[in-house]
Amino acid sequence: VLIECDPSIKAIILKIDQEKHDYIVEDLDDQTLVIKEIQLPRLKEKLDEILANTQQLPEESGSE
Repeated sequence: VLIECDPSIKAIILKIDQEKHDYIVEDLDDQTLVIKEIQLPRLKEKLDEILANTQQLPEESGSE
């Protein structure tokens, strides 16, 4: 499956793939990867987890 993404997201995918090399078939350029189709749902899950952990919730401004 051909995946196009921002270089920052691609860097995260490359890091995920470093562990077992289960996901990436070919690294085409700075924004494009070929991913094993069977692994795509699992890769999405891992990526979502990482992004959820790195995103910070905005602090609530309590105007009382």
